[in-house]
Amino acid sequence: MTHDWINFLLYPYYHNSFFHTILEFIAVTFTIFSVFCAQKNNIWVYPIGIMSTMIYSYLTFNTSLYGDFIINLYYTFMSFYGWYAWMYKKDKNKKSITFCKPKDYFYTSVLFFFTCIFSMMVYCFYGKLKSHFDWMDILTTGIYFSGMYQMSMKKVENWIFWIVGNVISVPIYFFKGFILTGILFIILVILAIIGFFIWKKKAINQIFS
Repeated sequence: MTHDWINFLLYPYYHNSFFHTILEFIAVTFTIFSVFCAQKNNIWVYPIGIMSTMIYSYLTFNTSLYGDFIINLYYTFMSFYGWYAWMYKKDKNKKSITFCKPKDYFYTSVLFFFTCIFSMMVYCFYGKLKSHFDWMDILTTGIYFSGMYQMSMKKVENWIFWIVGNVISVPIYFFKGFILTGILFIILVILAIIGFFIWKKKAINQIFS
């Protein structure tokens, strides 16, 4: 039984190049460090995250995960914006962690809807919209776009998007042969739950401070 599980975990890497395997390992490592930085409200979440998303942009495009390719490109650009937004505001003060307001939910819903539509168009263009995993990839694209937007605005609810998206992503990456990344997303689910409660506590403390 143990031997079967080991073969299942290692089998995809028998066919992958050593270069791609190393890239995936580096991206996984950077992703975990970036989440820890996000939990601690540390601005290093962005430069570390940018390194990870650039690697995953390359890997996902090469494996026809176009939804996740779009996600990682978006992560990269939004990370540069978030990096700036966390450092500066018009009054030169750093952003505070807050809860979403009705307008934030509205903007997020619009972003989610149009992201899913755009992802469907990309899949159709490449003739790749053929399986349930493709539809799941489109769904997670919308979820992650929404979560990244809320994270750049320092909204507590961003963690909910990460939790849901990470849960859905686990089987997608196992199916595509990214075993290390599949395991990573299991870890990210736990880290996102912890991150939600950490940010929620900070937001509440700021309300009553």
